[in-house]
Amino acid sequence: MALGSTAALVLVVLAFARVQLSTCHVVIAKVSCLDCKHNYDLSGIKVAVKCDKVKKLATATTQENGVFKVELPATSTDCLAKLLGGPEQLYGENKDLVSKVVKVRHDVNSYTISTPLAFTTSCPLASVVAKSCGVGSSKTVDLPLPPEWGLAPSSYYVPFIPIIGIP
Repeated sequence: MALGSTAALVLVVLAFARVQLSTCHVVIAKVSCLDCKHNYDLSGIKVAVKCDKVKKLATATTQENGVFKVELPATSTDCLAKLLGGPEQLYGENKDLVSKVVKVRHDVNSYTISTPLAFTTSCPLASVVAKSCGVGSSKTVDLPLPPEWGLAPSSYYVPFIPIIGIP
């Protein structure tokens, strides 16, 4: 019995000896929805954090309340956070989708974002951004072609305008 308990103690000591305490930098921040109802589920939204002089991109997924947590490499603190997307289509302006990572004053290894990462779930129709949402004219022009020619409607063809250079 004494030999078994000694072996167990040695294993426990070896296990703790292999644990290395690391000081990692953690970004804790939140995304927000500008047009959502109060209890909107913000889980599943992907956020990427890219640091200067670091090749690896750190990604995080938000919780139900929009909070995300991601570890930064200890070598760099010059980082940007970017909202990538979610389980549904998200819309936003570039200034709301990217934020600089800044240090939290009261904690040595904690960081947050300087401006909130914000998005909307519907395309803003009344703004300049509407064209980037895919909103536009879907009218096709169908030129009348004689049926004797046996061609498909003209809207099926890609328009081709030849460019002829004349010196």
